[in-house]
Amino acid sequence: MRRLRALRGLFTCGGCWSRPPVREDGGRAAESVPAAVPTFAGRVASLSNRLQEEEGDRAEVYRELERVLQGDDGRVQSAVLARVIAAASRDMRAAQGVTEQVRTAASDVLVALARCHFDSVMCELQCRLRALGEISEDLVFITLGKLASSYALRCVPFVGMTLFALRTMLSQVGSSRTLRAVCSVLEQWSKAVNSYLGAWEQCSFPRVGQAQLCSSVSPLFGHVVGSWLGCEEEEAKQAVLGAMAAMMGLLVREEEHRERVWEQLPWLLGQYQQVQDSFRVTKALSYFLAVLGEVQIPIPQDKVEAIGTAVHRQPEFALRTRWPFCARSWGVGARPRVVSLDLLGALVRPTAERGQSLPLLVQAVRCALGDPSRKVARAALRFTKELLGCSVQSCSAWDLVAHVFATFSQASGRLAQGKLSEAEAQEAADLQALCLDILRSLDVSVRGMTKLLWPRLLQYVVPAQYTGTLVPLCRCLRELAESRGRAGGEDGEEEPNVAASRQRAKLPRPQALLARLLVVAAAPHAGGGCGVAALRLLRALSAEIHGALGMVWAVKIPFLLQCLEGQSESCLDSAEWEQLLLKFLRTSLETIESQAWTVGLSLELSQQTGSYPRPSRERAFLYKAVGVSLAACRHVPYVRGEMKKYLLRMNYLEVSEREAMISVVAGSAESHFHLALEVLQEFGASMEERPVSGAFKRLKEYHQGKRAGRHAALVLAYGRIALRAPPEQLLARVESDVVGRILRHYRASCQVLGFSFSTKDVQLKLALIRSVAEVSRAVRVAGGSRGVELCRKRELLGTLLGFVQGEPRDRLASPVRREAFVAVGHLSKLKPSLSREENRDLLDQCVQSVMPLPALEPAEEEGATAADAGHVQGLHARTMGALGELLTALLEEDLSSDWLAEMLHVLEYWLTSAKEWERERALQACAQLLGAFEERFELTGETSFGPFGSMVGLLAPFTCDSLATSCQRAGACLGHLLRIQGRTLETGAEEDEVQPLCQRLSAPDAEALRQASSRLRKIVCKHIPPAQATDFLSAALDGMLSAQSTCAQAAGEWLLTFLETCGGQLLTEVPEILSIIYVRMPTMQQDTLRHFLLEAVSLLALYHPGAVIDSLLQKQLPMDSDTEELWRVLGGKFFVDHFLRVLMEKLKNSGSDQPRTSSAKPEAEEEEAALEPLKMTRAISVVVSALQSPEAVLRLLPELLPVLLKQISATVGKEMPSSALITRGKLFLKGHASDDNPCRLSLETLEAVLRTCLDGKWLRLLRQQGAWAALEDPRAHHDGVCLLTGVLLRAGTVSLPLVLVLTRWLDAPSANLRVTAAAFCAELMKEPALQEWRCLQPIARALLEKLRDSSSTVRQMAARGLGNLVSGAPEKLRKHKGAVLEALRRGLEDAAAAEVVAESLLALAKVVTELKGKAVGSAFRDIARATKGFFDAEQASLRSAAFTLYGVLAASATSRWRSFFTAELGSTWATLVLHLRDPDPGASMACQGALRLCAPFLGLRRVRQGLAVNTRLSAAELLGDVCSQLAQESPEHQEMLYVAARRRFLGSCGELQAAALDVAGVLVEHAGLEWLTREEAMPLSATLRVLRSDGDPRVQQAAARLLRDTGLEQPPRRR
Repeated sequence: MRRLRALRGLFTCGGCWSRPPVREDGGRAAESVPAAVPTFAGRVASLSNRLQEEEGDRAEVYRELERVLQGDDGRVQSAVLARVIAAASRDMRAAQGVTEQVRTAASDVLVALARCHFDSVMCELQCRLRALGEISEDLVFITLGKLASSYALRCVPFVGMTLFALRTMLSQVGSSRTLRAVCSVLEQWSKAVNSYLGAWEQCSFPRVGQAQLCSSVSPLFGHVVGSWLGCEEEEAKQAVLGAMAAMMGLLVREEEHRERVWEQLPWLLGQYQQVQDSFRVTKALSYFLAVLGEVQIPIPQDKVEAIGTAVHRQPEFALRTRWPFCARSWGVGARPRVVSLDLLGALVRPTAERGQSLPLLVQAVRCALGDPSRKVARAALRFTKELLGCSVQSCSAWDLVAHVFATFSQASGRLAQGKLSEAEAQEAADLQALCLDILRSLDVSVRGMTKLLWPRLLQYVVPAQYTGTLVPLCRCLRELAESRGRAGGEDGEEEPNVAASRQRAKLPRPQALLARLLVVAAAPHAGGGCGVAALRLLRALSAEIHGALGMVWAVKIPFLLQCLEGQSESCLDSAEWEQLLLKFLRTSLETIESQAWTVGLSLELSQQTGSYPRPSRERAFLYKAVGVSLAACRHVPYVRGEMKKYLLRMNYLEVSEREAMISVVAGSAESHFHLALEVLQEFGASMEERPVSGAFKRLKEYHQGKRAGRHAALVLAYGRIALRAPPEQLLARVESDVVGRILRHYRASCQVLGFSFSTKDVQLKLALIRSVAEVSRAVRVAGGSRGVELCRKRELLGTLLGFVQGEPRDRLASPVRREAFVAVGHLSKLKPSLSREENRDLLDQCVQSVMPLPALEPAEEEGATAADAGHVQGLHARTMGALGELLTALLEEDLSSDWLAEMLHVLEYWLTSAKEWERERALQACAQLLGAFEERFELTGETSFGPFGSMVGLLAPFTCDSLATSCQRAGACLGHLLRIQGRTLETGAEEDEVQPLCQRLSAPDAEALRQASSRLRKIVCKHIPPAQATDFLSAALDGMLSAQSTCAQAAGEWLLTFLETCGGQLLTEVPEILSIIYVRMPTMQQDTLRHFLLEAVSLLALYHPGAVIDSLLQKQLPMDSDTEELWRVLGGKFFVDHFLRVLMEKLKNSGSDQPRTSSAKPEAEEEEAALEPLKMTRAISVVVSALQSPEAVLRLLPELLPVLLKQISATVGKEMPSSALITRGKLFLKGHASDDNPCRLSLETLEAVLRTCLDGKWLRLLRQQGAWAALEDPRAHHDGVCLLTGVLLRAGTVSLPLVLVLTRWLDAPSANLRVTAAAFCAELMKEPALQEWRCLQPIARALLEKLRDSSSTVRQMAARGLGNLVSGAPEKLRKHKGAVLEALRRGLEDAAAAEVVAESLLALAKVVTELKGKAVGSAFRDIARATKGFFDAEQASLRSAAFTLYGVLAASATSRWRSFFTAELGSTWATLVLHLRDPDPGASMACQGALRLCAPFLGLRRVRQGLAVNTRLSAAELLGDVCSQLAQESPEHQEMLYVAARRRFLGSCGELQAAALDVAGVLVEHAGLEWLTREEAMPLSATLRVLRSDGDPRVQQAAARLLRDTGLEQPPRRR
């Protein structure tokens, strides 16, 4: 039991046995059932539940369950499986309460369940054997026997444990029932082991040794021999007999057990007397003998005699009375006779080996030949095979060979009739196979065989029903003929039965043999190679057929056999092979030179046509052979009669009959051309000679198709005759008697009662098309190089194209298109030749009729079959092949690359189709066309292949088409193109790599696919000459617009690969390439496609940056989005440093520092030259904005900044050239529009550059300071440069190279450049690093010099720079103070430029502040006197600067200059007070500061104190305070202030006039009118009235206010 438990555990681990899972509540867990339970699983589960619930008849449930299990191979769920096995096992073993029917049904269910769950069932049965317990139930043994019988090989792994369990319980067997059950197990398991030993290779488990298996059976065999052989009960005897025979058959295999087996053989034979049913003994003996024959173990001599004696003593073997085969009335069935025949067959070889005769055996079997049972017939054939396989010297039993042929013929007839069940058909096929096996094993080398078999076998050659036996039959006959030849016809004395056999045999005539064997040879590979065997037999029978054929056939037949070597059935051209055979026949007939023999052959050929069905291949070949025989016949009346006979007797409604007539007449025309034409014309004339009364009959014939069939046959016959006619005779009659008759019959077929109709008869159309094709071929061959002209060529072409255009476009219903293409191809080669335009139109019409056809799909219509689908596919394939032939024919009309390109252009439309099947067809046509051109390229005489680039660009992307066949065809196209190109360039042999690479494009491995595609592109692209680059790129870019996404992607990859491979050679083609790309950009907005365009431009820029830049700069301003994108993509590449440098150099050299002068250049050229720098500037802006990192700009910044500043300087204050304004648009860069201002464009570029390399805070600072607006304004440009320079200095961007470049501009001819440089240097003077760079002195010296520059702005910036020296190098200032002060003082004298004076004043303020009064020296006096002269200047900037400097002078006045400054202040203090109301806020503030600084020098104590205390007062408040203090402290000073104000009432500056009036008003307000005398009031009133009418509104308002405040608005009355 431990072993059984281990076995159960093993099955559990292996998944063969499982119990349903247990829930926590103790019940069985419900298994998960899929949503859609299969019917099989559901039914099994339902029946299992019924067994569990004990519902209904359990036997019926088991039988239903057995039927379900036997009807499906599905597997049962594990829980259901366990329940079913448990229930069936329990019921099978139940001793009480269960009927015998239920137990048997349960056993059968277990056997059925083992079909898919063998291990589980076997495990259950093994557990029930109870190896260590008491005897098991009988049905357990019976079930084990059934398992071995049904699943023999699967039981082998369990043999050891099963037989071991049986051995332990054999001693416990008591009842006869149990004994029979155990014997059943022993019999079936022994037979299972025997089956395994003969087929162990089919098993998946490890091989079990024969010795091991026999050792398991041997103890059981010994027990049975020792204990059970003496059983008395009949059923027990039969059971023991079966077990013994099976175990003997197994043990006899091993040498060590063989002696025991022979010892028990007499017991086995003795059972004939012991067992009542002797058939069971025979069956057991037959099994044992069959095993001996299988393992080829010889039977001892004495045992053979014992077996024979025992068998012949039995009643059913009373051979002399022929009981088993003749006396059916005795009630004996076929089964005993079959077993008896098999037993006789087993005795044949031992009997023959003892040299004994076999007449008794042969006689017995001959009696069974007429038995209608097929099983008996098969047993008789097996006996015959055994008999014929023995080396018997001579035996009359060879007549059994006839039975082999008869049986084969009967089986073939039954199969041909059909209506057989599958089992019956298989039975008939098995009989055929057994007959063929016998014939193949037939040994004809036995003495006397030639005499015996020659007539017997020869009569089976000609009848068609024995066709299947021809291979072995021809082999036997050939060997017999060769044996007769070697024997020289001397066979010695004939035996009586041989002579009788010869008399009975019906020998065929020689013509019949020749006709039959030629028909068989026409299909050399059919029937397992019948044709080859027939040819070999023909050679062996040459003397029997005709004595003159021996030498000819000795040469011709080996040649024919050689033609078949290496040719499979699919590779052999059947039409060509038939022509070879017909030529062989014609040669044979010419060798015979016997008209009677030839006529006899013709009659035999005609007669044999009735042996084959119509239509059939054999029948068609026979008609062709008839034609050949008539051509070889010189008896003209006979030939005429035969042709007329075939014309009259054929049914023209059947295509095969029409072809038969055509074959005969056309074959005859080879030697009787004029006769054939005459006969056809007579027959055609007889068709038209109908009386009027036959009109209705004609109409009836038209509708039935008879009339059209006859005309179609005649049309075809004329074409076929033309092919076979002698050339000279054909050319003389082709126009009138061939082509004319063809058209006449065609038109006649389209007429009824004189009315013409457009025919829809496909067969008629095909007849005309094929006839035209054949006539064209014949005329072309007959004319040779002369080029015969066919006058009706255009008429025929029009008819053919009409047929093509009339075909439906939604399906390929007939071969009309294909045949028409072939005919047009042949017809086009005849003269007169068509023009290129006509050929192009012809090709276009033909292509349009094929390409739009729907895709081939599996037939889904009712009644459609796989054969129908195959027919349609074949029709499509042949039509495309015909189109390829037409392309080749048209190509030969004008063999040149230009014509090739035009033909491909016709196909290009279909290459870009969105339908993949249309692309595939177009690619197939392209491959055919290019292949034809490759073969004929040498004939063109061309030394170069100009369209190579464009064709590669057109076809290469389709190597990645979605259809695998399209990829292969595109690869074939590339292979042809490369080989053509290789012949012109004399390149290597890489072209041969293309096709294997294209085959790898359909590989599932992505990496292999990528490598193959890359390698293919590189091979092809390097063969494209630079001169064809633009053609290739144009075609590739057009391919990117393909509707097929993979092709579009592939086109882009080809484009990039070409530029990667050959980009370095395309310098001169760069402009055109860029133009091609630019034109395509608007049509390619998808990112996946646009990426390729941008990458292409990048690759060109990598190789030729200058050329790319020049080409892109040709685009007009404002830039469109596509041009900007091209520039932008270049900014994202690794070579952007070099690219920017090239742009920068171009921009640097684009203009001249010289001012513009008049030029002789046209205005357009000048404007274009003016636009060039703007384009470059814009390009730099776009490129820089696309940069991924600032490193490139940082490296180039010292050079880039001067270039951009120079461009800004050159464009400040300028307008956009008119040529750019014509296409005015908006240029957008980060939200700013450039409009028409070229300076703003340059500023945006500079901003983009700085945005790349500066922190954002510096850019915000520039914007807050208004630097960009100042740089753009011509009046504030210098201030903007200063602001920009200041930020750059703070950001640490200014470097020595930049300084050196800009300082050189100080001497530039351009004033703008000098201004920019001066402003830069002015701000730069604040930078202490100048001393480190050793640039301070040169720049300071330059600024001193620039104070004399012609540009006032330059002078202004020079003065500012000298003032900034205070911040940058104060020690240098003190060292050179004299020169600086002198230069700035001279600047105060620059009366023409107020801005220079103002800047000089401010610079002096800085310098004086730094030097103090003492260090200023004597210049203090001059500066102070000069400064006060600008207090009343019209320019506010002058006034503000003067007040600022004056305050600085007051603060710097040391004791040396105190008295001087006090004296100066006495004359200037009133002006200072007046300018507290200065209209300019800056000047007012500066004046306020200066007045406070001058306060210490005033003698007015209260005013001085007020100025010192009231520091928070505004200028107006301070003025009021001063006037108030003056009124209280010093009326004299008040008077002085009034006088000073009045002097300014009538000044030239309206702002200052208004300010003076306001000051006077303040005086009046704080001092009253007491101090104003009448003498002073009168002029004041008059002045104010005048000013009230001033042109300046401010003066008017101020005068009116003062008149009102003083009360002088009305003139004073006189006192």
